[in-house]
Amino acid sequence: MKVKICGLTNLADAQTAVSAGADYLGFIFYPPSKRAIEVAAARRIVAELRAAPQCPLLVGVFVNETAQKMAEVLATCQLDFAQLSGEEVPALVGDANSPVYGRAYKALRPASFAEAEAEAEWYLPPEYEAEFGRQQGEQMPPGLLLDTYHPTLRGGTGKTGDWSAAAALAGQIPGLMLAGGLTVAMWLRLCAVYGRLPWMWPVASKLPPVAKTLNWCASLSGWPSRRKASPYNAILSVSGK
Repeated sequence: MKVKICGLTNLADAQTAVSAGADYLGFIFYPPSKRAIEVAAARRIVAELRAAPQCPLLVGVFVNETAQKMAEVLATCQLDFAQLSGEEVPALVGDANSPVYGRAYKALRPASFAEAEAEAEWYLPPEYEAEFGRQQGEQMPPGLLLDTYHPTLRGGTGKTGDWSAAAALAGQIPGLMLAGGLTVAMWLRLCAVYGRLPWMWPVASKLPPVAKTLNWCASLSGWPSRRKASPYNAILSVSGK
């Protein structure tokens, strides 16, 4: 199991996440979000993180931004990947001519399982599965993010989605990241009933603040001390307050 901490806005929380063993850190570049951060502020935080002995993979979260602008932010802030959380077209992640090709993944908020399957076919790059197998998911972006449906919000609702559909997709899609309404009880139920979990798990939770949230993560599976030995190929991702 891997862990992604998202929505970070200050160095102290970012360093707390790193020291606790997070594999991915996320920064939101969408002003309407309550966890949004300015490019200059993210750049300063990342510079400190990159200067440390170990730095997680770093993700920029965008909503309906141009590919060129996303590529510029990735370069300016020294980020590894872009998460596309709006209504972006599949070509942004699947076209080799895209400025963020190979460095981006799409967040989906499907209203049904059929819609989730269709969107997964549109947005998962055709070569992703083979590459994921070769690299065992290391140093790669997620294949897709599956979040709870909401007619207007772009993630971060904390609402529980269709977990049975999510479990089914986890068996079909490599590098699947799952978000929305995670609790300890739900985590245990998924482990017991479905037996297979997604590769990355983003929790757009309302749990405050990061340090407390990390303790909550630890209760799930002995994270971080035992998470590397977990039989589930999952990434748990938590949003900071």
